[in-house]
Amino acid sequence: MNNNDLRLILKTNISLIVVETYDEQRAIELMKSQFRQANIPAMRWSVSEGIGPLGFGIESKEDENYSEPEKLLQFIKKQPTSAFILCDFHPFLDEPKIVRHLKDIALGYKSNPHKIILLSYRLKLPPELTRFAVSVSLSMPNDEEILNIIREEAKKWASRNGKHKIRTDNATLQKLVNNLRGLPHQDVRRLAHGAITDDGAITETDLPEITRAKFELMDMDGVLHFEYSTEHLKNVAGLFNLKKWLEDRRHAMQKDGDSQLDPPKGVLLFGVQGGGKSLAAKAIAGVWGMPLLRLDMGALYNKYVGETEKNLREALKLADLMSPCILWMDEIEKGMSTEGSDNATSKRLLGSLLTWMSERSSQVFVVATSNDISQLPPELMRKGRFDEIFFVDLPDLKMRSAIFLIHLQKRGLDPEHYDIGTLAEAAEGFTGAEIEQAIVSATYAAAARNTNVNTDRIMDAICKTQPLSVVMAENIAKLRHWASERAVYAN
Repeated sequence: MNNNDLRLILKTNISLIVVETYDEQRAIELMKSQFRQANIPAMRWSVSEGIGPLGFGIESKEDENYSEPEKLLQFIKKQPTSAFILCDFHPFLDEPKIVRHLKDIALGYKSNPHKIILLSYRLKLPPELTRFAVSVSLSMPNDEEILNIIREEAKKWASRNGKHKIRTDNATLQKLVNNLRGLPHQDVRRLAHGAITDDGAITETDLPEITRAKFELMDMDGVLHFEYSTEHLKNVAGLFNLKKWLEDRRHAMQKDGDSQLDPPKGVLLFGVQGGGKSLAAKAIAGVWGMPLLRLDMGALYNKYVGETEKNLREALKLADLMSPCILWMDEIEKGMSTEGSDNATSKRLLGSLLTWMSERSSQVFVVATSNDISQLPPELMRKGRFDEIFFVDLPDLKMRSAIFLIHLQKRGLDPEHYDIGTLAEAAEGFTGAEIEQAIVSATYAAAARNTNVNTDRIMDAICKTQPLSVVMAENIAKLRHWASERAVYAN
């Protein structure tokens, strides 16, 4: 809602206006300005303070402050044409008398045109009132407004600190503006204030904390998770084709290259469990310097009709607000498979996702990972949904050597003391996760015997492991056959 929206609404013959926002103060100031311009007397009410003027308009000459909702509505009925902002009125909408009073006011609009603004962080009208109401939301600040708020906070800090200017640069300042998109004015101001006041500077180190705080303000109750730890591509062994593909699109995604380049939409990674798909998703966020959101496809499902689709819509809406970001749809087949008892729900989920993927204008890069691509519907697989489909195969000898090197170094073990070539050959058919677990198992065994980890202990752990390539040989063969004609090999 902006000034123009409110002006148009005030000209309609609608009596009840629902405004949902956390930024109550700004909403009241916006409406106060419009009421004054339209010469409409206006008052504000809350259960704690009762009724009072907005600096102009009508005043009650009685001692009663009408803090009781029923008495308030009876008072409103007796007033001439006027507007009333009712703050946090939602707890009283379960009472039949309150609902009837509001309906009476709405039905009597032609003879006494009142405007009742129900202002709350969240409000659902009872069915009796929905036909007499319009719902609006407060518009979020655009980039210019965000930049102005940051400058205002910078000036305040400078005036308190001997007029010293804050330290920053244009690139970091623009990243801060990007990270604050989708937040109401009051939250933009609070986070900008926090970024500046700690050290009088806006630097790259402030950005992750701003992103975390922004996500916490938009909590999705377990459906969408903010991944605090990301990776670097150097910690991902192999996957050279995927790495090159990502590097070629870095500038387009970060908008620091040719402005005519279309930002990439996303990739689908499928392959063997433990092959490095999740690690690759984290690495994309780390390399591009963007927040990583993980959508838990299994947590979307709710026993109540319509709630599952609502969870997905809310998650996608939050991803849009967090833009630019990486949206990781982990094990996407769990939510989009059209097989099984939840067939109808899965189809509705698929429809919602496909609509969002085709219509979104936000800078959200989707990384979908799947262990069983055969369960995914063909509508999701066609060209245009994802920029590319990558197959993550079992690591070859060179990749296995690199994986051993990475996990030994991660645990403070000097690779020079190990026969990595022999270990890599012995681990043929192992996934990256299975190689890591072999090293972990060897460290436990060494600790239990109060000795050092050596090549023999790791070799012993390898020999005792039955890899997925053996246990699920048929499934892996099917994946490879499918990938040979329809996907690009990530390595």
